[in-house]
Amino acid sequence: MSTAAVRISNNARRLQARLRGLTGKAIEDFRMIEEGDKVMVCLSGGKDSYTLLDLLMSLQRSAPVHFDLVAVNLDQKQPGFPAHVLPDYLQSLDVPFHILEQDTYSVVSRVIPEGKTMCGLCSRLRRGALYTFAAQEGFTKIALGHHADDIMETLFLNMFFGGKLKAMPPKLRSDDGRHIVIRPLAYCRERDLARYAHAREFPIIPCNLCGSQENLQRKQVKKMLRRWEIENPNRVESILAGLKNVVPSHLMDPGLFDFGGLTRETATQ
Repeated sequence: MSTAAVRISNNARRLQARLRGLTGKAIEDFRMIEEGDKVMVCLSGGKDSYTLLDLLMSLQRSAPVHFDLVAVNLDQKQPGFPAHVLPDYLQSLDVPFHILEQDTYSVVSRVIPEGKTMCGLCSRLRRGALYTFAAQEGFTKIALGHHADDIMETLFLNMFFGGKLKAMPPKLRSDDGRHIVIRPLAYCRERDLARYAHAREFPIIPCNLCGSQENLQRKQVKKMLRRWEIENPNRVESILAGLKNVVPSHLMDPGLFDFGGLTRETATQ
């Protein structure tokens, strides 16, 4: 084995250890996985979900609680989609998996006018199919591959375009109340996931829907954060830390803090 190969392998192992530690901490901090959980790992064929499955399988081997993992992919029938890639890869891992088939590509392409953002409708259709399957199969948790950058981008998207101080939670109950969704990569940075996916040579499958649209608001926010990070390498980490250190009395939401209850009388108490 060449020296370069050894160096790359060692770097990948160190990166895996760091990502594994961050993932384990997120799971612990938010109690994402508990004894007896049956976790549906949503696998899209992108770098994030491949890494999510890889890290969860690694953690499963030494976790203090027993839980099961099942990889689930939704084949959205995109033209040219290499349907054999994920089954071949998952069979090589000897991990239980399911491939769901639903032609959401045709629906989105037909309904959304050319040049308009496809993400909203595509996401709703995909989420509906996965949630339905999760209920049918008795999964107790649904694991998604969103990372720290996704969370921060969502924060600014909601502020800039939605008028809300709202990000992407590491753990939440679905709108219908039937599912617990977890994001174990909440503390992991996208650049590290990209490096790890490259080092592990995951068989990445490109997206021909949302991933192919260049003028999305999320991409603009991503560019903004990238510029900020060049100017100040610690700024993004500081923003992420701020999401865990919220002071409601210094915001402007009377639903979170009783501003009306602040009077001269209460101030002297």
